[in-house]
Amino acid sequence: MSASRIFITGGGGQLASDLEALVQGGAEVLAPPRAELDISDDAAVESLFVAFRPTIVFNCAAFHNVEVCEREEDQAFAVNARAVKRLATQCTAAGAQLVHLSTNYVFDGTATEPYDEYALPNPRSIYAISKLAGEHAALAYAPGALVVRTAGLYGLHGSASKGGNFVTRMIARAHEQGALKVVADQQLTPTFTADLATGILAAVDAGVTGTLHITNSGATSWHGFTEAIMELAGVQVAVEEGITTIAPGATDRPLNGVLRSSVSVRAGLPALRPWHAALADYLERAGLLTAAAV
Repeated sequence: MSASRIFITGGGGQLASDLEALVQGGAEVLAPPRAELDISDDAAVESLFVAFRPTIVFNCAAFHNVEVCEREEDQAFAVNARAVKRLATQCTAAGAQLVHLSTNYVFDGTATEPYDEYALPNPRSIYAISKLAGEHAALAYAPGALVVRTAGLYGLHGSASKGGNFVTRMIARAHEQGALKVVADQQLTPTFTADLATGILAAVDAGVTGTLHITNSGATSWHGFTEAIMELAGVQVAVEEGITTIAPGATDRPLNGVLRSSVSVRAGLPALRPWHAALADYLERAGLLTAAAV
């Protein structure tokens, strides 16, 4: 990928920042932040393609505040679906490959086993429906596209729209409140974006196209994830188990959000490390790992 011209949307975000760090050095990289490029601005996107002539596009931009998506349907579809169709069309015209990021929320979470790439999506929220529409747009309008579904992202650069990432928010809340209550009935695989970025580039280098699931290995609940965060960060706080309740008008969230990958196995791609090891590495890099956990 060293001779490539790489365009990364959503610059400055968690995954975009990790991808940019990995591909720099030999490759020409453009990763404008949301303030500089709104991917739903068709004219701006077209101008960028004309000026930069990318050979590969990583679409990390998304409208992913799940609750806000429920209230702002038009914006959710403008960013998560229509803009992806435009990006895909531009990629095809430029001869560039599109790598588009999607989510475990495209599944309803009722299965008893992890979801692989061949499981039937059944989205249950505006966010999830718009993201599934974006998947279809990427694959339909950009032959050779790669759609990567993932879950539970956290990274060193946080998430601007959510006020940090889950890890830092929980640590801050623990210090502020002295106790936490976190749902124990939603299963997922928390995924460190530095690991995800490495996995995505490995898949691109291996020539994988179509739909691919990439997360760290293993599974836990949001409650189990929170307990591990507190233990590794040395925060002494009680973490009470909660259960998922969906208030009228609130967003439905999948109880089983665990992904697995049949495609990775067939392609010979290495599995990402276990989520607990990735969390410890993240906390150490972020300066949040307690000395006792080292």
